[in-house]
Amino acid sequence: RCYATGLVPRIKALGEVECGATGARPFEVVQYGEIPHHPNGGGRADGTGTDDGAFPLYAVRSIDWSADKPSVFITGGVHGYETSGVEGAMLFLTGGSAARYAADFNILVAPCVSPWGYERIQRWTASGTDPNRSFNPDGEVVEGRSFNPEAATDESAALIRFLREDMGHVKDWTCHLDLHETTDTDETEFRPAKLARDGIVDKGNGKGEIPDGFYLVQDETSPTPEWFTAMIEAVKKVTHIAPADPDGKIIGEAVSQEGVITIPCKKSLGLCAGVTGAPYRTTTEVYPDSPSATPEQCNRAQVACIEGALDHLLAVL
Repeated sequence: RCYATGLVPRIKALGEVECGATGARPFEVVQYGEIPHHPNGGGRADGTGTDDGAFPLYAVRSIDWSADKPSVFITGGVHGYETSGVEGAMLFLTGGSAARYAADFNILVAPCVSPWGYERIQRWTASGTDPNRSFNPDGEVVEGRSFNPEAATDESAALIRFLREDMGHVKDWTCHLDLHETTDTDETEFRPAKLARDGIVDKGNGKGEIPDGFYLVQDETSPTPEWFTAMIEAVKKVTHIAPADPDGKIIGEAVSQEGVITIPCKKSLGLCAGVTGAPYRTTTEVYPDSPSATPEQCNRAQVACIEGALDHLLAVL
């Protein structure tokens, strides 16, 4: 798929949308960086290339930004192949929800953090690094742990620089939702590829089951159970929630409440959801290959989760 023709025009158009009641534009589109099409130059997946040989990186930001409002960050496409992460963020922006919540929140959305992966339908970057482990390259690697930090990437470095420099006036982010999905190719393609990359012999013992349904990833350093309940209840209206396995776990991790797993501090693991330090932070996961869900449901589930999160914050802040 083509980022330049299939997604960029849709993102740019968001800067031209006017609010029906006032005629004002609720959002502006900013380019916060770019990444090369290939680590050594070269063109896009379809071979066409561009004059500058780079993917522009875009964010959509509330125009009426105020220090009196809570600030919310939403990221999609950190893993570029995870379609509903990108499309869920776009649906939130285009479906009216974002404009409605902008009255009460400062909203920043980066709908496609990894355009190289988006075009090639790849989990990794062009350099073979997992972008959702690259947001704290100095983090400690713990042998045997499911999640470990990896080297910095162009994608993570650009986003971190944007948050520190262009968005540096935001001293305290309230909420960060990082939109993801878990596909069958996680087990059939990317787990074997990771073992090969790291020089580990695949003995067939580590293959896991893909959870059938939606679930959330909770940071053990930010326990906010009522917030997670609000999100899960909102998603239930759209699609089903992933059940725990016979050992009471999901993807090998402990379940803290229905549809929620708990992992160590996301910042220490290099996960995108830990990049702001927002007290309300989570990673979403939905299963697009489920026989019980359609791609459209997966996109709507992402939006439902965002709305459930923000509705709860409106009630408690």
